[in-house]
Amino acid sequence: MENLSQDNQDLIKKFGAEPIDKLSNTPDFYSFKTGVVVSHRDFDKFFKAIKNKEKCAILSGVNASGTLHLGHKPVFDTNLFFQKKYNIPVFIPISDDESYVAGKVKDQKQALENSLKLAKQLLAYGFDPKKTYFIIDQIYTNIYNLAIKLSKKVNYSEIKATYGYKPEENIGLHFYPAVQSAHILFPQEKFNIPNVLVPIGPDEDAHIRISRDIASRAGYKKPAILHSKFLPGIDGKKMSKSKNNAIFLSDDEKTIRKKISKAFSGGQPSIEEHKKLGGNPKIDVSCIYLKNLFLPKEKYQEIESKYKKGELLSKDVKQMFADKAVEFIKQFQNNLKKISEKTVNNCILKND
Repeated sequence: MENLSQDNQDLIKKFGAEPIDKLSNTPDFYSFKTGVVVSHRDFDKFFKAIKNKEKCAILSGVNASGTLHLGHKPVFDTNLFFQKKYNIPVFIPISDDESYVAGKVKDQKQALENSLKLAKQLLAYGFDPKKTYFIIDQIYTNIYNLAIKLSKKVNYSEIKATYGYKPEENIGLHFYPAVQSAHILFPQEKFNIPNVLVPIGPDEDAHIRISRDIASRAGYKKPAILHSKFLPGIDGKKMSKSKNNAIFLSDDEKTIRKKISKAFSGGQPSIEEHKKLGGNPKIDVSCIYLKNLFLPKEKYQEIESKYKKGELLSKDVKQMFADKAVEFIKQFQNNLKKISEKTVNNCILKND
């Protein structure tokens, strides 16, 4: 599970992404140190621009059908790092229209309601209301003017080859890549910010490749990309809302601790065997989360060593993980209570 997914490997081997560890200059931040950030496209150029105090921005979308969970943490934290350290704006498209045309929500009303909830949650997560812009397409309908402009730069064959859409599927799906490209190029178009970084999961790279192609054809600068790796669900399998194998930021303490108590373990079948043979932290979900999200490298290495030797049991690392998760999520939930509707509304882009 700790190994890179096939998607991450393919990005490097088949689609020309560059391994992040080949760069000599990367940010002093945990997501780069722990290996959560795996590869990139033009990140070195973006990082140079930000160091040179050029105009820069982050563009990082969320799906209006989704629910925030711990798997989002490394990308959100990386975005926040850049916003706080370099004082740059973060643009967050919340894909209400894609959720609707893809059938992820029952209607546009639900998509809009979900979008507004997510905007509030993201501010509670820590994004600066003065430097954060939410793009909700039902509200900021001007985005479609840019999408129409960009749509002339991509054809059906490219969309079909990338997404595998069939002619009988609704036209909204076919057109949405133009809308997504409009989101990605929006900081350049509207705010004249040429250097844009888009942190994504490995499964989203195809969308961004199309956007980068459109950008070059339409006279925009290609956005830089960071690829993170997927963290496993609590059961050690791919995280999925339908499987309920994620720890959601809406979970209460009892639910969190119960989920983690059942997390996939790298321990031995019995305590006696574990103390004799030790555990395998590479497949232990609690160890994976502690390493990638919650502990400094030196502290984790100490825990890993004790776990391998059998000095720490599975229940011990589960307890550590649960304590960290509960602390983090309780703070988020307390922050959420303090975010006003007015603050959220002020961060949502409106038509001119």
